[in-house]
Amino acid sequence: MKKIPIGISSCLLGEAVRFDGGHKRDAYIVGTLGEFFEFHPFCPEMAIGLGAPRPTLQLVKTDGAVRCVGVKDASQDVTDRLRDYAAQEQPIFADLCGYILKKDSPSCGMERVKVYSNGQPRKEGVGIYAAELLRNNPLLPVEEEGRLGDASLRENFIQRVYVFYRWKHLLAEGLSVNALMTFHARHKLIIMSHADYHELGHLLANHNKGDLEEMAAHYIGQLMALLKIVVNRSNHVNVLQHIQGYLKKELSPDNKAELSEVIERYRIGEVPLIVPLTLLKHHFRKYPDPYIENSYYMSPYPQELRLINQL
Repeated sequence: MKKIPIGISSCLLGEAVRFDGGHKRDAYIVGTLGEFFEFHPFCPEMAIGLGAPRPTLQLVKTDGAVRCVGVKDASQDVTDRLRDYAAQEQPIFADLCGYILKKDSPSCGMERVKVYSNGQPRKEGVGIYAAELLRNNPLLPVEEEGRLGDASLRENFIQRVYVFYRWKHLLAEGLSVNALMTFHARHKLIIMSHADYHELGHLLANHNKGDLEEMAAHYIGQLMALLKIVVNRSNHVNVLQHIQGYLKKELSPDNKAELSEVIERYRIGEVPLIVPLTLLKHHFRKYPDPYIENSYYMSPYPQELRLINQL
C-alpha cells in the first residue's frame, strides 16, 4: 500500500515556522506515522506572510464574533486572511485522508483554544484556519497532536484515516451497488464496535429507492460520524463474542473455554486487545471463515503501528 496523504501543521514536522522561530517536531508523528503517511505540511500564519519569528496572536471575542488579532497590537486582525487561505487550499484538502493540527494555536487549534473576552481567557475556541478546514471537509478525519498521546484517541484517528482511504479508493475504482455492499460488509464489525450498525444497513437495503451517488454520500457521512465515537472495552467485548460465535461448531470445549477466558481477561483490563485477537486469528487460520477473513476488524491497519497493543 502506498503512503496515505495526510495534512499536518508544518511545525510538527520540525519546520521552524513557530511564532518564536522554533518548531514542535513530534517524534511519534515523524518516526512512526511517517512510515505510513505522506505528510503535506501547512502553516497558515506563514502562508499569509507573517514570517518567523512574528508577533503572537490570540483569539478575542468582540460583539459575539471571534477574531484572531495580535496580542500587543489588536489592530493586527488576520482573521479573514486565515479563512481565505483555508478556502484557497480546499482543492488540496479534498485529496487528503486525514489532518493533524497543532493544539492551542489561534490559527490551527482544533478545540479548547483560549478565547479572550474582556481580558479573561476561556478554553472554548477553535483556531480560525482549523474552523474553516473542519467546516469545508466534514468527512475528513482530523486530530490534534496533543490528543494523539492518548492510546484510544490515537487508534480512533488512525482507524478513521484508513477507512476514509479505503472509501476514496472505492470511489476511484467506480461506485456501484456491489462495491458499496462489499465495503459495508468488510467494515460491519468495525462499525459494530462503535455503535449500532443497523441504520447504515437499512440505508443500503433501500438502494433501489434513490440515486446511488446520493445514497453513498449519506452512507459515508453517517459512517464517518459513527466512527468518531471512541470504542470502549464493552463494545469490543461484544464484537469479540460475536466473532467467537463463528467458531462454535469447530472448537473443542477446552478451546472454547480458553477463548472465553481470554475475552473476559480483556474485559476486566488484565490483557490488551491484541491478546484475544491473536487467539481468534489462530483459530481462524485452522478453521477459515470467508466473512471473518474479509473483515477489517481484526486487521484494520498495518500491525506495525501496534495500536491495539495498548487498548
